[in-house]
Order: sequence, then structure tokens, then C-alpha cells
Amino acid sequence: MRRTFVLIATAVLLAGCGGGGGETGTSQPNQGGGSPAKVTLEWWHLSTSEPLKSLWAQRAKEFEAKHPNVTIKATVLENDAYKAKLTTITQSGKAPDLFATWGGGVLKQQMDAGLVKDISGDVADVLPNFTPAALSAYQFDGKTYALPTDIGAVGFWYNKKHFEKAGITQPPATWAEFLEDVKKLKAAGITPIALAGKEKWPGHYYWAYLAMRIAGLDALKQAAVDKDFTKPDFVAASQQVKALADLQPFQKGFLGAGYGTPDGQAATMGNGKAAMELMGQWAPAVQDSSGKGLGDDLGFFPFPIVDGGKGSATDAFGGGGGIAVGTDAPPEAVQFVKFMTEMGNHTKAVAAGGVLPVLKGEESAVKDANLKQVATMLANAGGFQLYLDQAYPPAVGQQVNDSVAELIAGTKTPEEVGKDVTEVAKTEE
Repeated sequence: MRRTFVLIATAVLLAGCGGGGGETGTSQPNQGGGSPAKVTLEWWHLSTSEPLKSLWAQRAKEFEAKHPNVTIKATVLENDAYKAKLTTITQSGKAPDLFATWGGGVLKQQMDAGLVKDISGDVADVLPNFTPAALSAYQFDGKTYALPTDIGAVGFWYNKKHFEKAGITQPPATWAEFLEDVKKLKAAGITPIALAGKEKWPGHYYWAYLAMRIAGLDALKQAAVDKDFTKPDFVAASQQVKALADLQPFQKGFLGAGYGTPDGQAATMGNGKAAMELMGQWAPAVQDSSGKGLGDDLGFFPFPIVDGGKGSATDAFGGGGGIAVGTDAPPEAVQFVKFMTEMGNHTKAVAAGGVLPVLKGEESAVKDANLKQVATMLANAGGFQLYLDQAYPPAVGQQVNDSVAELIAGTKTPEEVGKDVTEVAKTEE
């Protein structure tokens, strides 16, 4: 998950965690030349929902069976707790042996700090097995710092019955139509949108997509260079987020709602208490895990275009998930990453609906009709934007999340969003 998002796709004090301390990655001396030295691998990931929660645990057991000297100690956290915990340990100059990453600017910052292993040579033999799009977020200057386990895109998941009740015959193609459909749903007594306001990252999806559709993909990339988010098109994106929020489309208590909690965004959607959620490819699995699930009533549509916008309708926003290796991790850590991404192992996760293909030739394993739509959207994407809270340096990405959350809550103006993000971006120079 992204987050997971994610992409993503994130604080408990850690004593002895990370490749550089405690038991993590340590080996007991191999005395007498007998069996290999014992190794404990600390593995942090955020797959808290089925099917990945069980699948990843099973992969770890299988790896331990093949490598009797290895013990894998998994730390599994939801998105925000994961980000906070990882930030805490990396700021102390350590990293887990194995950890989930969304790539992009966050991974690069960890790389620049010397916390992530360059695994290029170790994985050179398997790199040709991956699709270029899946690998791109984890490669810098021709070197590889993680292997992907998932790729996907964010879009709208919707309840077909709710749309039918509100008289909506087809998903909206434009943002103006989307806002009108929100009004129709409200008029029919249906909560239009589920949102995890407490966790902030789901809200940033709206601003990011609107910025892509209004300003264009190149403008977002340029903003990372010139540190300026105050340009008119970015303000316009904020104004449209405010226009949506002004319709009060979200479920009651959304500002205090989590994502995967029993009363959170996914459960609200999965239990049929809202008509839509803007979320990544993992959404159906989390809906099923957190709520009852919608079955055949669940549909998917891409984020609408904005009339007069500079962005392309085929530009997609999202990311995947990968596994990075801490600098001080033992060789067995890289072996585990390769094991997790072997065709036979990874395809099981694709077939279970937990992830989308990252290996060439896995496409046929996608069984779910909605996930096939996401895969098709990715295949036809003219451009791709990584989650902003991962594409940009951590402080900038966090400010995007914070400012958009305040915009949605009505405590920040559209103009203030751009100014605050710009201010943080310039301090990162």
C-alpha cells in the first residue's frame, strides 16, 4: 500500500533496529566452518490488509525454510505510522535491513544520506525481467536501489448502485461533470465521497491530479526545480479542491477518519456508505478487508479532465511499492528481495489481487476486471507522476499533504497552499 499509495506509500522509538545496530543484520560467528552464520533480518512493510498481509508472511516463512540460518523479523504498520517510524530511524542514521519504499525523492534522500544499498550488481541478472515503468522510481544515475513489488495508479472507485440511484448513467469525463454528479448524489441522500481526512495523504491526491490536469505534468516537474508552487495554475488547482470541499461531499466525521480503520475511508466505501473514493489499485482489497466489500457493484473510472487545462487526459498519477535494502544489511537481505520478486512468487500476489504486474509476462495473472482497467490505464498512460509526497523531498511532500488537508478543512486559502509549500521547498535548497 501506499502508500501507498501509497504510493507512496511513514513513530515509535527504535532501539536496536536498522542494519547498523542491535540484532538487525548481525551474524553469529560461524565456528568450525559448519552451518552458515545465523542472521536476523529486520523487514518493515505496510501491507496490513489481505491478501498481502498473509502472502508476505508466507513468503518470509518459505525463505526461512530455504535458508535455515535466517530469521525474518517483520514490522508491519499502516501508512502514516510507517512513514513516521521510518523517518525516526533514518534521521538517527540507520535503516532497517529491508524496508518498503515508494522510490522517488524520499528514496533519493535516503540514498544521498548513505542509508540505502546500491544493489545494481547484485540484481543485474534479474533487472531485464522487470518492466521499465515499474523500475523507474527506484533507479538514479543508472543505479538500482530497490526492486519493485507493485505498480499502479490512482483513480475513482465507485458504487454502481449509488450512481444508478442518483440518476448518473455514466462516470464523469470532466471535472465540471464530476462536481455536478456530487450534487446529484447529495440530492439522492447519498454521501458522495469517503475520505480519510486524519491521514492527509488521501486528500493530496485531489490536488495532485487537479494540478496535473490544469497545469500539466511538466509544470509539476518544473516546480521541483524552481521551488515555486504559487503560479496561477497551482492556485487554480487549489481553488477547485476548495470548490469540491465547499459542496461538503465527505462522510460525517471525515476529518478524524483513518484510511484502513474499522470506521475509516475504505470501510465507509466497502460498507456502501459512500459512493466514491479516490484511491490506488489496492482499494478493492482494503475495502474487502475493512468492510463488507461491494463485489460486482464496484466500478472504476480515471480522474476527469479539466476543461481548458494543459494536462493530458491520459496522464496518470500513482506509483508502486518496492523493497529497499539498508546499507549495512547482510547479503541475505538482497537474496530475500530477489526471492520476493521471482516470477513464481510474485505472480501469486498478482493473481490474488494484491498487486499489479511488475514483471514482463505477468499480465495474464490479473483476474479482477477493475484491476485490469487500472492496468490498461497504466499501459496507455502518456505520462506518469509519482505521488507528490514521495516525488518531492520529504519535507516538501509533507507540506503538500498538510496544506491540502487544511484547505479541505477550510482553514487555509488556495493562495496560502502555494505559498506554504513554496516556503518549505526553498528551505530545502
